[in-house]
Amino acid sequence: MVKPKISTMNDLSKAIGVSRPTLARYFEDEKAVLPSTARKIKDGLAKVDYVYNFLATRQNRKSTGLIGVVVPHFEDLFYASLLESIEAAASAAGFTMITQSSHGDPFSQEQAMRKLRSMSVDGAIVAPLAAQGHHEIFLAAGADFPIVFVDARPPQPLSGSDFIGTRNTQSIGIMVDYLCRTGPPPVFLAMPLLNSNALERREAYVQQMHQRGLPEQIMDVPGDASSWQFERYGFEVMDAHLAQGRYVDATILCANDRIAIGAIRAANMHGLFARGTGVGSQLRIAGHDDHPLSRYIFPALTTVAQQVAGLAGDAVGTLLKRIEHGQDGKPIVLLRDGVLKLRESA
Repeated sequence: MVKPKISTMNDLSKAIGVSRPTLARYFEDEKAVLPSTARKIKDGLAKVDYVYNFLATRQNRKSTGLIGVVVPHFEDLFYASLLESIEAAASAAGFTMITQSSHGDPFSQEQAMRKLRSMSVDGAIVAPLAAQGHHEIFLAAGADFPIVFVDARPPQPLSGSDFIGTRNTQSIGIMVDYLCRTGPPPVFLAMPLLNSNALERREAYVQQMHQRGLPEQIMDVPGDASSWQFERYGFEVMDAHLAQGRYVDATILCANDRIAIGAIRAANMHGLFARGTGVGSQLRIAGHDDHPLSRYIFPALTTVAQQVAGLAGDAVGTLLKRIEHGQDGKPIVLLRDGVLKLRESA
């Protein structure tokens, strides 16, 4: 049986015999109406074809109840985990999350910010790219709503914005300390300069090596590396070196776990982690982030875990304070420490 289609809340009110204000309260929060009324509305909705227009009901309100979130890639499991945690924190506070991907592209990032502006979100949480020349879109959006940057810093400081991230000096520091205590000092396999973490983690590694009176060793990589395909990048860089007999007994610290996963794949291809062959190797590989797959590859990856749920909670909490109290005042910077995860690879 085809249900009668109803397009407006006024028509729905007449169809099920409940006032429009009562329907509005119900769609906002089911618990805002009497249980008997909620049951009547549910029974009525089951008999008609009606879709509640969430955005239309918020067009004339001071608050839309929407939080925009922009990340570089949905397929990156770190950002997928971050989004899940942000959504949980936003939902608990009564907000709805609108997600956008920049696809690792500055122009797509600009389009995503424009779309959030067009939707009149109450605020935005952004994991920004490192690309210069797109500062204007953040300035324009920041005039409309508060922005909290998460995981990576914007390429230029933005007045009135806040930052939530991992303290790279600490997280890289505890890994360098562990690797130096348990074997040869690490060689650093950097990530392409796609966000601020690339530079911060490299600088943190250099600082830690100098503090120990050791020379930094930065692995040679292609000068034009600019892809977010970190696993392929790590594999190709490591495979090229191993094919020449370089780093076969080294300790490699990768700037992130996705690069380390590719490097471990290359090492396995060269038989350096082969099981049951009796072939010994002193190669050690470590990463950073505690990627969801890092514990399930062979060998399981020694890494530093970022506190994803904590970062998400800090980002949402900071944004809600800005939404409520305004963007005036000193920028908020909240950095969380990383946690060492010791596994088989190092």
